[in-house]
Amino acid sequence: MRKYEIIFSIIKIPLDFFIIFFSFFIARNIRLFTDLIPWVNLPIQTINSESLFYFAIFWSFLYVLLFATHSLYNIKIINSKIKESLDIIRYSIYWFIFYSVIIYLSKWIFYNTEIPRLIILFTLIIWTILVILWRIILNNIQNFLLTRNIIPKRKLLIINNKKYNTIKTIIKDINNSNIYNVIWYINNEDKKIKKIKFLWWYKKVENIIENNKCDEILYIDSKFSKKELFKIWELTKIYWIRYRYITNSFDVTKTNTTMTLINKIPVIEIKNTPIDNWWKIIKRFIDIIWSIIWIILFFPLMIIIWILIKIDDPSWPIIYKNRRIWQNRKIFNLYKFRYLKWKYCIKDSYWINTKDDNALKYEKELIKKSSTRNWPLYKIKNDPRKTQIWNFIEKYSIDELPQFFNVLIWNMSLVWPRPHQPREVEKYEKHQKILLTIKPWVTWMAQVNWREKNNFVKEANLDIFYIENRNVLLDFKILFKTFWTIFKR
Repeated sequence: MRKYEIIFSIIKIPLDFFIIFFSFFIARNIRLFTDLIPWVNLPIQTINSESLFYFAIFWSFLYVLLFATHSLYNIKIINSKIKESLDIIRYSIYWFIFYSVIIYLSKWIFYNTEIPRLIILFTLIIWTILVILWRIILNNIQNFLLTRNIIPKRKLLIINNKKYNTIKTIIKDINNSNIYNVIWYINNEDKKIKKIKFLWWYKKVENIIENNKCDEILYIDSKFSKKELFKIWELTKIYWIRYRYITNSFDVTKTNTTMTLINKIPVIEIKNTPIDNWWKIIKRFIDIIWSIIWIILFFPLMIIIWILIKIDDPSWPIIYKNRRIWQNRKIFNLYKFRYLKWKYCIKDSYWINTKDDNALKYEKELIKKSSTRNWPLYKIKNDPRKTQIWNFIEKYSIDELPQFFNVLIWNMSLVWPRPHQPREVEKYEKHQKILLTIKPWVTWMAQVNWREKNNFVKEANLDIFYIENRNVLLDFKILFKTFWTIFKR
C-alpha cells in the first residue's frame, strides 16, 4: 500500500464532513427565496442558525460514519468512479430516509425547533452533487500526479503464458490506467513481451516479493501447477501483496474475492483479509482507548504486584523485557511482570550477548528435560527458576498486564496472534510466516481455545484462521472469552 493512497483517502473524511455541514446552510438560504417546485408557492419556512448548527454537526458526523462503514473511504485506488458515485447516491438516499424518520420521531423529546422538510431535501441534493464533484476533482488530481510520475505508480508482476500479440491490448490498457508500471512477468518459457522483464523461476518471484519490489500480481494465464500457483498466492498473503486475476482465468476457488477493474479490464481480486483498512484504523483507536482505561483500572493492582515481586526477589527489574518478533519480522520488547528469579531470566533485551547468557543455556537444558509442549512452544513442568508469586500471577494472567503499555505505544494490539521469540520464529514453516504479517496480541484465539493444550501447529492454525477471518465482532468475542476464562479460574 502506497502512502499517497492513505493520504488521499484520509483527505476525503474532513472534506465530506464540511461539505455536508455547509450544505445545510446553503439549503436554508435557497429555501428563503424559492421552493424549487414549478407553479407552486409554498409558505417560506426556515430555522435559525444556532438550531441548524446542531442539526448539521450531528448528522454530518453520522453521514461520514455511514460512508466509512460501507467502504466509501476505501484506502485502495478504486478505478470504477461510476460505481463510487452510484454508492454515494445510494447511501445518501438511505441517510435521507433514516434522518427524516428519526428527526420527526424525536421532536419534543430531544429538541423543540423543527427543521423544515424542504431544507432536508435540498441538503440531500446539494451535498450529493458536491461530494461527487469534489471526488471527481480529487481523482483527477491523483491521476495527474501519477501521470507526471510525481507520485510513484504501483509495480505490477504478471503471471502469463500467452504471446505478446495476444495480450498486447491488456498491457496497453493497464498502462493507460496511469496507476501501474508493468515491470515483470513470470512464465515457464520466455514469450518476449516488449519492455517487460522475463522471470522464469518461482524463486525469482519469491525474491522480488520478499524485497518489496512488487506491489501487485495479476494472473492472466499459465501452465504452472496448482501447487506452484498456490505458493505464489501464499507469498502475497505473507507480504501483503495484492493478488488479482483476469476473469475466468483462475481455477483455484476462494470465497474472499471481489470484482474490480484495471481501467476497462474486469479482474477478480483475492483479498488477503476480510477486514478493510478503515477497520484497522478503528481497531487502533479502540486499542488506544481500552489500553488507557485498563492501565488506569489495574494500576493499583500493578503497584501491589510490583511490591510483592520486590519482596520475593529484591533484584531489578520488576517489569521484564523479552525480545519478540512482530509485524514484518521486526523485533520489539514485550513487557511482563517478572515471575522468574532475575539470575534465571534471559537477558537478550538487556545488551547481553546470547552466547554469554547462562540463563539461556540453563533454559535449553530444562526444555529438553521437562517441557510439556512440543517445540517451538515450550512449558517447563515444576520450573525451579520461578518465584513464590509465579503461580498466582500466571494463573490469572496478571503477568501480562504491562502489555497494555505495549498496546499504547503501538507495537501490540489487544487482539491478534501471539508474538514468538526469535529462536521460535526460526522454526516456522513457510506458510506459518503469515503470522508475522500483523501486529501481535495481548489475547488471541489460542488463548481462549484450549490454551496450553495446543501444540504449535494447532496454535498457528488458530492464528491463521483469525488473520483470514478477523473482524471487530470476533475481536469482542475473544476479549469476552478471555475475561470469562480468567473469571472461571
